[in-house]
Amino acid sequence: MKTVYGLIGHPLSHSFSADYFNDKFKNLGLKDSIYLVFDRPSLNEIRRLEVNNPVLKGLNVTIPYKQEILPYLDSLDDTAAEIGAVNCVSINGSEWKGYNTDAIAFKTTLNKWLNDVNQTSVKNALIFGSGGSSLAVQWALRKMDINFIVVSRQNNPDQLSYNDINKEVLESIDILINTTPLGMMPNINQMVKLPLEAIQSKHLFYDLIYNPAETVFLKAGLKQGCKVKNGLEMLYEQAEISWSIWNNNKNFHT
Repeated sequence: MKTVYGLIGHPLSHSFSADYFNDKFKNLGLKDSIYLVFDRPSLNEIRRLEVNNPVLKGLNVTIPYKQEILPYLDSLDDTAAEIGAVNCVSINGSEWKGYNTDAIAFKTTLNKWLNDVNQTSVKNALIFGSGGSSLAVQWALRKMDINFIVVSRQNNPDQLSYNDINKEVLESIDILINTTPLGMMPNINQMVKLPLEAIQSKHLFYDLIYNPAETVFLKAGLKQGCKVKNGLEMLYEQAEISWSIWNNNKNFHT
């Protein structure tokens, strides 16, 4: 009987995770391990996965369930509890424990990129979206002492709306970060509402989407002479942290 790992989300036609992990298992000679895709329109029956897959050991969680999955878990590690979102679940018997590897992966890859492009003086960020991925990014930016403003469609006094974004707001911003699914396969022509005429070459663009590799959001930045980065490296980084967690090596750094 194979040891099962998998991905929960909806829809999942865009995910690279299954190929990544199944290639990893092959390279490591783990013939009894398999990574499956669990595309679920709701989480109502999610705990039945352990019944249908008795050797289920770990799960990744993606859009739109990073916050919705919390009530279905037995416990959270400290970072996930602080963030309020989960994208990794370790399963030990009937014990489901949630972690957030997105936050650590984003912090690691952002630090590396800022050094690579010689932009270590970044102080102010604009975050598009307020969901689970946004919460992970917010946690990372706090750890890095980078101020941020969240832009959302929701009516929240602590956030800006998309209509509030103008030249004056962007003047003080160093980096724009997209945490929404806008522009992700198959809806590749979508992007967050942005006054492109106010974008300057000083701005950095980081899109958590990795499929397609160059989203409309990133193309907009490139057109204005900005440095850009997609989420593929972050995906790989969080996958490796997940693998460590599933194998009881939880000494990853936050």
